[in-house]
Amino acid sequence: MLGNYLIGLREGLEASLVVVILIAYLVKSDRRHLLPRIWTGIALAVGVSLAFGALLTWGPRSLTFEAQEAIGGSLSIIAVAFVTWMVFWMARHARGLSGELRGKIDVAAEAGRASLALVAALAVGREGLETALFLWAATQAATSNDSSSTTPLLGALLGILTAVAMGYAFYKGVLKINLSKFFTWTGAILIVVAAGVLAYGFHDLQEAGILPGLHNLAFDVSDTIKPTSWLGTFLKGIFNFSPATTWLEAIAWVLYLVPTLFIFLRRVRTPAPTPAAPATPATSR
Repeated sequence: MLGNYLIGLREGLEASLVVVILIAYLVKSDRRHLLPRIWTGIALAVGVSLAFGALLTWGPRSLTFEAQEAIGGSLSIIAVAFVTWMVFWMARHARGLSGELRGKIDVAAEAGRASLALVAALAVGREGLETALFLWAATQAATSNDSSSTTPLLGALLGILTAVAMGYAFYKGVLKINLSKFFTWTGAILIVVAAGVLAYGFHDLQEAGILPGLHNLAFDVSDTIKPTSWLGTFLKGIFNFSPATTWLEAIAWVLYLVPTLFIFLRRVRTPAPTPAAPATPATSR
């Protein structure tokens, strides 16, 4: 539940910040009459994201077990790729996000009625689709032993609601936090969660018969950490840890987590280069 809460919190906060920037800029530039277009775009993005999540959840149920596992494994790997790109993109562009969005608003406001709604829909929809895909993959991994569990979805919903409340507090000027540190910590945690989702995706492909080594276990601690115990549930819900892990799962987990986390932490700790001062022309004597 905690892992999905953090996913909902981080992704929801990114979307909330986008909404806050869009609304605050229109209000401060005395263009309140354009706000309905922003809300229309946001509503469209939310609707598309929910429909995408529903398609992921109920679409494959009529397929064979092997087909479901193949689709689930492939989408889990795609979700990891998207969330990894998102974590690095946010670390690189967070400081200039506000100016970039304001520039798009100015262009869209002059282009036509539908343009501003499209800007809002694309800005929020990108976060929504990434969230739906990654939450679906993480939920599939966390509920592999109990497909009827709603705990991961509840955690994600609480995270999104927390993010919405924080976004509103940002808009009102009540809440101020160090966003750089927030996205650094949550980005590192999401990379750990993504490593578990990736390993589970490889396990799904093994279940589908696409990849070999399903019964070639790297370790099996099921007798010590039972999947149904509180510790097994805790480790599964947060890190997608499986007491019985194949060699392919273990190798995928290590090869993703170690270099990705190292590169991410090194990048966020490297200060942004300061622009060089313009050269002053030499004066003749």
